[in-house]
Amino acid sequence: MSAIEQTEAARPRGTRLPRRARRNQLLGAAQEVFVAQGYHSAAMDDIAERAGVSKPVLYQHFPGKLELYLALLDQHCESLLQSVRTALASTSDNKLRVAATMDAYFAYVEDEGGAFRLVFESDLTNEPAVRERVDRVSLQCAEAISEVIAEDTGLSEDESMLLAVGLGGVSQVVARYWLSSESPIPRDTAVSLLTSLAWRGIAGFPLHAVEGQLSAEGH
Repeated sequence: MSAIEQTEAARPRGTRLPRRARRNQLLGAAQEVFVAQGYHSAAMDDIAERAGVSKPVLYQHFPGKLELYLALLDQHCESLLQSVRTALASTSDNKLRVAATMDAYFAYVEDEGGAFRLVFESDLTNEPAVRERVDRVSLQCAEAISEVIAEDTGLSEDESMLLAVGLGGVSQVVARYWLSSESPIPRDTAVSLLTSLAWRGIAGFPLHAVEGQLSAEGH
C-alpha cells in the first residue's frame, strides 16, 4: 500500500496507529499537499488537516516543514533509483534494456501521486539540502546506466557517463513533456518512439567482446 493509500485509509481523527504506519500516513498527506500547492504555499496546518491528525502529532514525527519535505524527497529519490536499477537488470538484451529504462522514467512521471514533481519540478531547489538530493539521484541513475554502457561497449568511464547522463536526461524531460502536454500518444508508444531514437545512437557503438555475449547485430 502506498503512502497516499495509507493516508486515505487512516484519515479519520482519533485512530491510533503504530509509529511507522503513522509516519507513512503523514508522508502521504504531505505528498498530496506539496504536489498540489508547492513547498512555499503548503503549511503544516494543511498537512495535519489532510492527514486527519492534530499538529502536535505531526510535529512528533517531523520537527518542521523542511524535514518533512526532505523525508518525502528521500523516499521518492530512492524509488526512482530502484526503478532504474530494476529496469537495467531486467534483461541482457540491450535494446530491451534501453526500452525498460525509458519506461521506468515514464512510469515514475505518470504515477498518480505526482511525486516526480518533488524531484524534477521542486520550487525549493535553491535549498542546498534539496538540490543535493536531486543532483545525487540524477547522478546515481546515470552511474547505473553508465556501468552497463561501459561493460557492453568498452567505452571509457568518462565517455560512458556522458552518454548515460544524456539518456537519463532525455528520458525524464520527454516523459514530463508527454504528461504535461496531455499527449494522445499512449505511454507504450511514446516509450517505443523514444527508444528507437536512443537506440539508433547507442547501437552505433561496438559491443565489447565478452565471452558468451551476443554480437551487436543480434540485439
